[in-house]
Amino acid sequence: MSFCDTIWQDVAPLRRAILDQPFLAELADGSLAPESFRHYMLQDSLYLAEYARALAIASARAPTATARLEFSDGAKVAVQVEQALHQAFFEKFGVTPAMAREAEPTPVCLGYTSYLTGLAATRSYEELIAGILPCFWVYWEVGCDIKPRAASPNPYAAWIDTYADPAFGEATARVRALVDEAAANATPAIHAAMETAFRNATRYEWMFWDSAYRRETWPI
Repeated sequence: MSFCDTIWQDVAPLRRAILDQPFLAELADGSLAPESFRHYMLQDSLYLAEYARALAIASARAPTATARLEFSDGAKVAVQVEQALHQAFFEKFGVTPAMAREAEPTPVCLGYTSYLTGLAATRSYEELIAGILPCFWVYWEVGCDIKPRAASPNPYAAWIDTYADPAFGEATARVRALVDEAAANATPAIHAAMETAFRNATRYEWMFWDSAYRRETWPI
């Protein structure tokens, strides 16, 4: 099997834990507390700003024109999504410009973005793109899982539709192909490091939703 097929099976327990998150269950049935969704949106906005930088660095380090274009386009989309949060979701759920300006990353958000930044700064291109992939792939799986069972009407329908959109699935497939290509040419040591990066980023995905559900802040 390809690298992506293998690691996807290896993290199946993590993926199941993500799909079982109370945050996502309540988002699907429309009962999620607006306060938890506001917390998530503010943190996601902070995350996307840093994720776009990681994608831009991946583009700069990519060995092929195809990969450079894909990660460059991904960085552009991440910035556009961040801006759309301010213009649409923020307004709908009562996030004011002042709240957005004053928001600071929670321990989980800072941990996740710092992990990706660390991969970009100190590790191989192969590890970096393996760490980038879960944000695409996990969200695509979540969107596809929630969409068929989501309540209607649902205050979170626009969010669900974004990540169940076939165009997002196609983007995910393209990044998967680039990761598989990199893994096919990697040394055993780099291959193992790619597995670690993918697994750690998937853990952070679980932690991100968990922290939003609990509306986590710094303990001190």
